[in-house]
This record gives sequence, C-alpha cells and structure tokens, in this order.
Amino acid sequence: MSSKSRSGTIVIFTFLLAIVAGIVAIGLGSVNIPISAILKTFFSSSSTDVHNTIIWDIRYPRVLLAMIIGANIAISGALLQAVMGNPLADPGLTGVTSGAAVCVLIIMLAAPEYTQFIPIAAFVGGLFAATIVYALAWRRNGISPITIILSGVAVNALCGGGIGYLSIIYSDRLPSAVQWLNGSLAAKGNNALMMVFPYAIVGWILSMFAIRKANIIRLGDQVASNLGENVHRIRILLSLIAVFLAAISVAAIGMIGFVGLVVPHMARLLVGSNYKYLLPMSMALGALVLLLADTGGRTLFTPMEIPAGILMAVIGAPYFLYLMRRKAF
Repeated sequence: MSSKSRSGTIVIFTFLLAIVAGIVAIGLGSVNIPISAILKTFFSSSSTDVHNTIIWDIRYPRVLLAMIIGANIAISGALLQAVMGNPLADPGLTGVTSGAAVCVLIIMLAAPEYTQFIPIAAFVGGLFAATIVYALAWRRNGISPITIILSGVAVNALCGGGIGYLSIIYSDRLPSAVQWLNGSLAAKGNNALMMVFPYAIVGWILSMFAIRKANIIRLGDQVASNLGENVHRIRILLSLIAVFLAAISVAAIGMIGFVGLVVPHMARLLVGSNYKYLLPMSMALGALVLLLADTGGRTLFTPMEIPAGILMAVIGAPYFLYLMRRKAF
C-alpha cells in the first residue's frame, strides 16, 4: 500500500472510529442505554419516551458538541503550527484561548444582556491575543519558535490577570461561569449545539480550502516566496481561520487546553506532515479525543463530574513536557 493510500485509509478509519465512539458515548451515563436502543431511537419511532428524552435532549447534543469542539480546536492548532513553524503552537499556548475567554467573560459577567454577541467577542479577543503573540515573536529572519512560547506565556498571564480581576469584582455572578471557565460540557444542550454548528461548518470549509497554503508555508518562507506566494498574506489567512475556530469553541464551552497541541502531533505521527491528510486527521482525532475526555469525566467519577477541560489539562500538560524534553520545537 502506498503512503497516500495508507494515510487516506487511516483518516477514514479514524472518522469511523469517532462515529462509533459517539454512539457508544450516548449510551453511557447514570442510565445505560444499549446500542440497539440507540439505533432504534435514531431510525425508528418505536423507542420509549424515556430513551427519546435522554438521547435527543441530553446526550446526543452533548456528544455531538464535544466532537465539534474537539475538531475545531485540533484544526486550529494544526493551522497555528503551520503559521508559526512550531509544533508546540496551539490556541492555548499562544494566548488565543485566554484572549477569547476574557472578552466572553466580560459579557457573561458585566453585560449578560448581550450574550448574543459572545461569538463575536470571543473572535475579537482571540484575534487580539494572537496578533500580540505574532508581533512579539517576529524577527527579521522569520519567527522564533521559542519566542512564540514565551510571548504566549506573557499573554496568558496578562489575560489570566484580567480573568481574575473580573472574577473578583463580579464575584456574586461568578458561580454561573465556573463550569464555563473549566471547559465543561455539563448541561450543554441543543442551544449550545446550534450556536456552534453553523460557525464550525464555515470554519471547516475554509480550512479545507487553505490546505494548499498550509503546505506551502510549512516549506519555509524562502521557498514560499520563490513559488510566488505572499507569505504574510498566507499567515494572516491561516491565523484568521485558526482563531475563528478556537474562538467559537471558547464561546460555547469555555477554555479547553492542549487539544490543539496533542492532537496535531499525534496526527502527524500517523499520516505525516502533508496537510491534505494532516488536517482531516486532526479533525477526526480531535473529535475523538475530546469526546473520550468528556465521556470519561462524566462516567468514571460518578456521582461527581470532572469537566473535560480539567481532564485535558491533566493529560496534556505531561505530554507537553514530554515534547519539550524531546526538543520537538
């Protein structure tokens, strides 16, 4: 089997695996539902009212939302890694997530009557943070990978201070935002799903059209220039798509870390660095990883529920240190 056929097969298999995992996840919880009953609910009207309520109103929206958010963040991380030439770049480490979180939190706590503008606010905040990191990391001979990390740490610290300040002055309203701050999908239903889904479709389409540009820029600035490409324009385009996908994810469920770092790296090990396969692989693997994190968080520690954002931090932080140890940057 050629390397292209092998990569394509792995991508298709991962998508199918994510779908199967989603069906299984719908059946897991305080009330376990067999797969046969789930399929009957999907394809027949003869299922029980209890199963209908649990599946359509509670678990199906949550499972699908977890998969969409995971795909969004993984694609965002893969694009940022191409833009910055750094396999350790992701929406969390580059400040995009925290920048979006500050703007969302301002609306949630200070102006809750304007919640319809949360996706726009998240995009503006994420874009502002990414612009600062990009500007600080830029050098005449290109982008310094280590400076990206240091700039991201600084921006994250600044945004963390803003989040802390908002938490203090609006402490009476903070309980409503605690789950969101921890990246929890608890109580996320069809409203959250419908808020994210249209934006996600747009972001996925744009990212697939950007595959060729991502492949060009990963060859290096000099090669891209020799091919007649405007390197700065490509970076801006890919950054906008990456920030857009990360921002709508933050707007929906809060701060989820390390998915954008861990998943593209895993995808690269499986299918290589060609974005024709890396991007859809990151999408499928991101959906699967966040789904597993959310399902594990709500089923392994009953009656307590651990937010997916906390589980991803517990898993992702050691993996990040492992990559640093290997000098992957």
